[in-house]
Amino acid sequence: MHPVEVLLLPVGRLLRNRRPDEAASIANAPGLATENRITLTSPAFRDGQVVPAKHCGQFIGDDTSPALAWSPLPEGTKGLVLVLEDLDVPTAAPGIHTIAAFPAVDGGLAEGALTPDDPRFHFLPNRRGQAKYAGPRPLPGHGTHRYRFHLYALDTDIDFTKVADMQAVPAALAGHVLASGTLTGTRTS
Repeated sequence: MHPVEVLLLPVGRLLRNRRPDEAASIANAPGLATENRITLTSPAFRDGQVVPAKHCGQFIGDDTSPALAWSPLPEGTKGLVLVLEDLDVPTAAPGIHTIAAFPAVDGGLAEGALTPDDPRFHFLPNRRGQAKYAGPRPLPGHGTHRYRFHLYALDTDIDFTKVADMQAVPAALAGHVLASGTLTGTRTS
């Protein structure tokens, strides 16, 4: 265990029973509601299984995005938005690790594709100011965290330069969501 993790272990244990209300998840934002579903999978882990270390954040892995695959997108899909959310962070609302917008692509993304160096991807900074793929990283000693990948198919491209912050994402996508899908992985530290 890294020395920083050792220092955070008592804090994690102290906050072990503190979890956000899942109703505050981005998935429940009214502007993102849709009946149409996308099947989202990864060859790295199945729904509900552990996210491999290499796809995790600091002190666990190297923030390499997992390969993702999805079912055919609805006709008229022009853009996609991918969100990675920690449903168990000890705060009032689930924590957003990653929000990336990119042009519609059939089939999925290769492992490691989500990088700020790739001009296809436009990242909105997360609460730590990181505009990149920021993998799962539970607070040491806090217990198991669920990490949900959300994929939204849109009838337009979204320009994140016009989105003030993460809280403004549902309003920016409202009325443009054609379909959505989720994939949940877990991680314990």
